[in-house]
Amino acid sequence: MSKRHLLFNISMILFPWLSTIFLGKRNIKRFLPAALVIGIWEIINHKYGQKRNWWIFYNKRRSFLTDELPFTLGPYMPLSMWMLKFSFGNFRKFLVINAIADGIFAFIVINILKKIKIIGLYRLNNIQFFVYLYYKVFLLYGVHYAIEKMRR
Repeated sequence: MSKRHLLFNISMILFPWLSTIFLGKRNIKRFLPAALVIGIWEIINHKYGQKRNWWIFYNKRRSFLTDELPFTLGPYMPLSMWMLKFSFGNFRKFLVINAIADGIFAFIVINILKKIKIIGLYRLNNIQFFVYLYYKVFLLYGVHYAIEKMRR
């Protein structure tokens, strides 16, 4: 793995988790279970996408631990908690915020990552990649809704 890829992975995991300090202990406890469930589901999706060659990482040695897993552990789980904090209880708001975030990633960030030779889409176009990201918001909301209902 190149130094650039290693630094990218470390920063991609470190900074989103550092942001959870501002979520507060109560909100972390409240939203972490749903984030963990969606994180596990995302790992399963990553393995399937890796097998289908939906994307390609530019580092020479292909490894789930250094390629796909940092995306799940890094931005995906903490951002799921942030999305729930800002919009849980208002489903439309939740859908819009997630559509904007997933759209930015699918149409802008992924192209930047391709230019800096980290990851590029291979068998998916940007619209398909957006759908791949976005469909999971329904699962995230539903899981958290079920958890909240069980707690009452």
